[in-house]
Amino acid sequence: MGSGHDVIAAELVRRLAAEGVDAEVVDILDLLPLRLGTALRGWYSWMMRSAPWLYALIYQIFFVPGRAPSVSPLTIVIAARLRRFVGSRQVAEVVSTFHVAAQAAGHLRWHGRLLVPSTVLLTDFAAHRLWLHPGNDRYLCPDLATAHVVHTATGCPVSCHAPVVRLGFRRPGPGVTPIVRPDPGRPESGAVPAVHSDLGRTESGAAPAVRPEPRPGIGTASMRSRIGARAGDRLVLVSAGAWGVGGVEETARVLARSGRYLPVILCGHNRELRRRLRHTGIALGWCDDMPGLMAAAYALVDNAAGVTCREAMAAGVPVVSYRPIPGHGQDGARAMARAGLSVYARDTGELLAALDRFGHGEERDRQVARGAALFALSPAESFLVPPGL
Repeated sequence: MGSGHDVIAAELVRRLAAEGVDAEVVDILDLLPLRLGTALRGWYSWMMRSAPWLYALIYQIFFVPGRAPSVSPLTIVIAARLRRFVGSRQVAEVVSTFHVAAQAAGHLRWHGRLLVPSTVLLTDFAAHRLWLHPGNDRYLCPDLATAHVVHTATGCPVSCHAPVVRLGFRRPGPGVTPIVRPDPGRPESGAVPAVHSDLGRTESGAAPAVRPEPRPGIGTASMRSRIGARAGDRLVLVSAGAWGVGGVEETARVLARSGRYLPVILCGHNRELRRRLRHTGIALGWCDDMPGLMAAAYALVDNAAGVTCREAMAAGVPVVSYRPIPGHGQDGARAMARAGLSVYARDTGELLAALDRFGHGEERDRQVARGAALFALSPAESFLVPPGL
C-alpha cells in the first residue's frame, strides 16, 4: 500500500499516452465502499510503524508462496467493484500494479466475469503468492528469477521488461528512447517462453552487460545547496518509503557517527520521524525531485526493495539493503542481493564496509552495471501498445 505501486502506474499511463493509448489509473482501494480503502491504508501505516511483528506474522500466513491462496472476502468485494467499473467504460485491457488488484482481476477472469485481458505488472523483486492467480492472462516481470517463480506457480505466459521509472533518472541515449514492440513471431529478448516445460534452461531473458551512462552533474551543486549539504559531503540516501517506516533512525546515526558519510533521510510522510532526525544528517519529508537527489548521491541505503531501488539503478547509484522491513521488504532485499543488484548488510559493520568498497570503483561499477543492464530489456509499455498504433 506504499506509493511505489501508484508511481509505477502513473508512469505507465504517461508512457502509454505518449504512444496514443487512452489509459487511466484506478486505485483499487478507492473502489471499496464505506471508505474502507482509507481505513485499510491507515491500519497498514499504523502496523508498519508500531507493530511490524504483526505484519511479519500476516505475511508468513497469507503471502508466502505455497498453495494457491483462497479467495478472501476483500478480494470478492474488490472484484465486484472492479467488474462494475470496467463495465462502465470501454476497456480493452486491465493492467494491475498492485497485488490485490491482480487477485481481483485474476478471480474475475477465472470465472469468466472479466471479458478483457488481464495483465499483471509485478512491482516487487520477490513475488509473494497474493500476486499469483492463474486466471490472469499474462505477467510482466522485472527479472528472470521472478518470471520463473510466476510461471511455475500460475502457468501464465510471462515476459521480462525494463524497470518502470519516471523521467529524469536516465539521460536520453542509445537504447533508452523510442518504444520497441516485441516481435510476435519470436520470443523477445526479455521474454520467457511459457510453452517450455524446461523454463529454467532458457537464457533468452539475460540482459547483455551494459556499462551505465554517467549520471548527469548539472544541478548537483544546486541540489546540495537546497538541502544544506557541502560540496565535499558523501551523501548517502536513507529511504524509509512513503510511510517513513523501519529502523532508519539507527541507520542514520551509524552513518553520521562514522564521519565518512552524511545521511540524507527520506522520511516520506512521517513528520514525527523527520522531527526526531532533524539533528542527524539531513532529514527530508516527501521529495518531488528524486532525480536531483539521486544525481547528488554517493549511495542508497534502502529497507523496502521498492521503486526507490529501481530509480537508484536507473541513476547509476549503488544500493545497500539494511534492516529491511518484514515480509516483502526482506524477501525483496534478498532477491536483489542474489541477483547482484545490491549488497545485503546484516549489521553495522557490513553496512559501512559495503559503502567503503563503493569508493574503490570496482564493486561499485559491477553493481551499477548489473542494474543498468535491466534497462536493456524492452520497456513495459511495449507489451501493452496495440499493434498498428
